[in-house]
Amino acid sequence: MERCLCYVTLCLLGLGLLQTDAFEVEIKDGSKRTCIYASMKINFTIEYETNSSKFRNVTLAAPDSVTTEGSSCGETTLLNVSFGNGHFWSLLFMKNNKEYKASLLSLIYNTNDMVLFPDAKNKGQFTSSTNTSFFEPVPLNSTYKCFHDDAVITEHVVQLYWNVTLQAYVENSTLGKDFQCSADIPTTPTANTTTLPSTTATTPKPTPKPIDKPTVGNYSVSNGTEVCLLASMGLQLNASMLVEGKNVWTVFNINPNTTAYSGNCGNETSLLRLTDTNTVVEFYFLIKKKNFYLQEVNVTLITGSGVFYKTNVNLSLWEASLGNSYLCRKEQLISVSDDLYMNTFDVRVQPFSVHNSTYATASECHIDDDAILIPIIVGAALSGLIIIIVIAYLIGRRKTYVGYQTL
Repeated sequence: MERCLCYVTLCLLGLGLLQTDAFEVEIKDGSKRTCIYASMKINFTIEYETNSSKFRNVTLAAPDSVTTEGSSCGETTLLNVSFGNGHFWSLLFMKNNKEYKASLLSLIYNTNDMVLFPDAKNKGQFTSSTNTSFFEPVPLNSTYKCFHDDAVITEHVVQLYWNVTLQAYVENSTLGKDFQCSADIPTTPTANTTTLPSTTATTPKPTPKPIDKPTVGNYSVSNGTEVCLLASMGLQLNASMLVEGKNVWTVFNINPNTTAYSGNCGNETSLLRLTDTNTVVEFYFLIKKKNFYLQEVNVTLITGSGVFYKTNVNLSLWEASLGNSYLCRKEQLISVSDDLYMNTFDVRVQPFSVHNSTYATASECHIDDDAILIPIIVGAALSGLIIIIVIAYLIGRRKTYVGYQTL
């Protein structure tokens, strides 16, 4: 199955399998003095639609040799980097009398690049922009440095950065003192974590934690102007992460009030993506014969110590007939990996055949269907009663035969 939005890239980066060279550039003003210095490693992973209406992801790295035509210096300073076959990355800076920051981050990618997008359904240049900076404001005359990886996630694109050295508004062509990013500064566990003893390499399954039940959020995905996927659920994550050499279990809820939702719908696959601050949860739905089901769950946690990525691609959950919705009011546990579990509450999903933006008839999960327990219990009781009667009958007949034996 093709993955959407390159979380495979995050996984490979965490394993140290995805490498790229750093590019290094200097932008000079009209007086030939350096005003921007940048050296960093960047990987882009882009989701695109193929000719067969399926979604595929491709990863490209900014090479060590780039051009900077279009960059400029001034009160609003622009770093513009071009590479490959019509791909552009830019960072717009702004400043006040104390600090500077990146106010707009943009990537323009060209699906006419037949090497990267050989089967793209939609051809041309597409722009992915965000005003969310990938680094905190930096004091003027200081150089921002960050060796840890960081991710900027927008719809259809994930941008990964690491080994960053960057300064805008350079004075006298001389870099200022280093400003270390918060991710490079050692941190201690937060108060809402619980440390569990670990005697083996296998992380123990978490025990129930005293945390409030998550709020149910309502989510949807549109295909053009029509809603093609509906979902509502409460989500709770329980993850074990390595903090200062120890496995620390952390339980937290996905907050619908701060969660952005997106995704896509296809003829045979659908995706729901939930992004809550530095947490991304993806649900992949497939069609099997006349039913749909949840086949894959991906979870990405972006923490101060790096990217925590887990996936389970072999699920067979939340199954219902096409044209219906799936409903389960009870709490369910989804094992994403040995060190990450997901609890779901009050789930209702319909990833296909949505009409008029409303749910179809619900197919309830078995654990909700208390009525099915009644015939099972009655049937078991009747079976037990019949067995007792048969045994008593056989014993009675045996005693009768014994009583009529000749002497």
